[in-house]
Amino acid sequence: MDISEYTAKLHDDLVTAAELGDDHTRRIAASLAAAMEPSIRLVLLAAATELAKEIGAEIADRDVKVHLDGNNILVDVQKVSKDSTTEEGVKESTYSFDDVSGDISRVTLRMMEQIKARAEEAANQNGVSLNSWVSQAVQGALRDQMRKNGMD
Repeated sequence: MDISEYTAKLHDDLVTAAELGDDHTRRIAASLAAAMEPSIRLVLLAAATELAKEIGAEIADRDVKVHLDGNNILVDVQKVSKDSTTEEGVKESTYSFDDVSGDISRVTLRMMEQIKARAEEAANQNGVSLNSWVSQAVQGALRDQMRKNGMD
């Protein structure tokens, strides 16, 4: 499911509501709408994740998970066998970030301009914001570290 149409709709609605104001109000609304896009993506992903959990709880023989891939929320439905609690299945779920929830924390990151430019290019190629790209990179690094340290 491509979520860009939903984020664009919210952006447009905010800008349209600001049309009632002056130029300064419209500029602020446009800036706020653009700044809110990463948060909107996370909220949509959280809602889809919650929905997947509810669906998975109702369908005993299926495991439903969602993840974000660029602008798309992808749904993964897999049949769960009664003996699917193999060691490999347990390992996979241990370093999954699908169940992570809670408040989002703000972090200030300082990096060399050349590295930032390359990270922005990579984020653009993946169709995500720099914040989302950095978050995904941190999650990947944590998964790798957990695998190396035998925490899986």
